[in-house]
Amino acid sequence: MQTSIDQTRWYDRIWAALIFFTRLPFWRLHQPPQECYKSVVEHWPLAGWLTGGLMAATLYVGSIYLPYIIAVLLAIVVRLLVTGALHEDGLADFLDGFGGGGHDRERILAIMKDSHIGTYGVLGLILYELLLAACLLSLPPTLAALTILAADPYAKMVTAQLIMMMPYARREEEAKNKTIYRKMQWPASISLAVQGLLPMGLYLWYTGLAWELVIFLPCLAMYFLYLLIWNRLRGYTGDCCGAVCLLVELAVYLVVCAL
Repeated sequence: MQTSIDQTRWYDRIWAALIFFTRLPFWRLHQPPQECYKSVVEHWPLAGWLTGGLMAATLYVGSIYLPYIIAVLLAIVVRLLVTGALHEDGLADFLDGFGGGGHDRERILAIMKDSHIGTYGVLGLILYELLLAACLLSLPPTLAALTILAADPYAKMVTAQLIMMMPYARREEEAKNKTIYRKMQWPASISLAVQGLLPMGLYLWYTGLAWELVIFLPCLAMYFLYLLIWNRLRGYTGDCCGAVCLLVELAVYLVVCAL
């Protein structure tokens, strides 16, 4: 008998999110019911606490003992290893699909599902990583580490709204992970907001940065990406979520650097 999501335990759903969004061996300790994976987006920012925390710790501790540029590169490498480059893979597929597919919906989806990486994906990943490294290098180590801790969960919270704003673009059996995320009910939405806004609120309180710009401009970036996705696909995919997450997070870094 299949278990409904509402009957699953809350810690099973969190465990599923940690397994899904990281490559750390949580699955060796506990394997939650398969149904829990349909709600992993509800705990996406919580996974960001872990991935952002490891990245921030690597940058800060590394900057004490190593040249700062090496600490920044190591921090980026640590996140790639912890996440398995999950979102970077989505960004590459997103850029290939939207860059090479034109306005043909089926062609865009076919390109995004292809495991091979194209010119748009390669160039996009290079430019993204260069911009990310440049932003972190332009900030003092302590501020850079704190910004990572705030930006990672916040970007995931903002991006999670995609599943509420549009339907999935493919059929469930065509999904890469064979899972379609469920729409969030209000308790899950409140939990998601707390996960994403708590680190960002503490960060803005501590740094005194203009909260209106740090909060609003990344949301504006997400909205324009949403319009692009809606106009081309009339729905989201996992690759779209990964790409939007990285670009919204990058927008946070760019705003902080500008301030």
